[in-house]
Amino acid sequence: MPRVGTIRIEKVHKKNIEKLTYSEVVNIVDGQVLGGRDGLKNTLNRFVIGAMTIDAMKKYISPGNLLIVGNREEAHRLALENGSAVLITGGFGCSDEVKDIADKQKLPIITSSYDTFTIATMINKAISERLVKKEIILVEDVMNTNPVFLHTYDTVKQWKTAMETTGHTKFPILNDKERLVGIVTAKDLESHIKDNDALSKVMTKDPITVTEKTSVAYAAHLMVWDSLELIPVVENKNLKGIISRSDVIKTLQSASRQPHVSETFEDMMVKDFSFEYTSEGVKFEGKVIPEMYSSVGAANASSLTMLMSIACTIALKQKNHNIYVDSFTIHFIKPIPVDTNITILATVIGSGRNYAKVDISMFDGSGGLCSKGMMSAKIMKKK
Repeated sequence: MPRVGTIRIEKVHKKNIEKLTYSEVVNIVDGQVLGGRDGLKNTLNRFVIGAMTIDAMKKYISPGNLLIVGNREEAHRLALENGSAVLITGGFGCSDEVKDIADKQKLPIITSSYDTFTIATMINKAISERLVKKEIILVEDVMNTNPVFLHTYDTVKQWKTAMETTGHTKFPILNDKERLVGIVTAKDLESHIKDNDALSKVMTKDPITVTEKTSVAYAAHLMVWDSLELIPVVENKNLKGIISRSDVIKTLQSASRQPHVSETFEDMMVKDFSFEYTSEGVKFEGKVIPEMYSSVGAANASSLTMLMSIACTIALKQKNHNIYVDSFTIHFIKPIPVDTNITILATVIGSGRNYAKVDISMFDGSGGLCSKGMMSAKIMKKK
């Protein structure tokens, strides 16, 4: 009987999404603070639209909320007395008594000239943008925060001992002020180097570094283009951690298998497209959506380029490659009018140790060739 079981996929753990503060809400809605300024730095849990009677409103109001309502003083008072801030729509104000309650409770009361629907849309958009940013994996999410390091005054013999005890061959080098000044790898261990030589003589000075807020995608780009196995993570030259090539590959592979919380423009473009793998690539089929059209009524070049790039990437991922685009050449042969069904064929025509090439063609519903291109990409592999 064949062995059966489950496969555990390790998730990339992300920090909680940063919540909106009342101060940020003021900026989003171009508002004016009428009272309760001391509470502007507090975060809001959710916003409630007060389109109901006062009695019905009570059960929806709780501490940390933001009540969006018009010029209804009873609602303003109810919200503040129950720990909720207030956003008044339509540019209306409030009484001095309500302002005093807001100041006493340290709960902001804000006014904006926009209507309720527009304000809700603006706040939703701000939250959506934060969700997109949350999905961007940063170096701080995957880095090793307790790396083994050596100092400039340490010797080659101590380095060899560190390699034997840790199993690592690459180490950041710090000076006597605990600042990063270099890095040593097995490549630096040449035959003429003596055991009593100081690491300051053999290290690679001024190594490429990243910060904690650098995206993992950019760190991967540096590793591919500069053939790096390890990158120190620094802040003002102080070592915060390290990120390795294996960490990056593992993270990218894990992230590609996880669902997205929010919808990016790329997601919106391809959600109505279907694809199927071919023996040498992928076939992409679907209809060009209205958001992709230019003012002249034809699909714009940037959207079509993105679609073709997505098809090429999927074709290469079928080969289990983590890739970074090196060059992309496209020839647009004829415009694509409104409501046209298109087919994109991406074929991997060459795949070596470090590079891959994909031939890409786009056809309209009648089979006519609309554009033709070629993508060249670098492949990221564990060394």
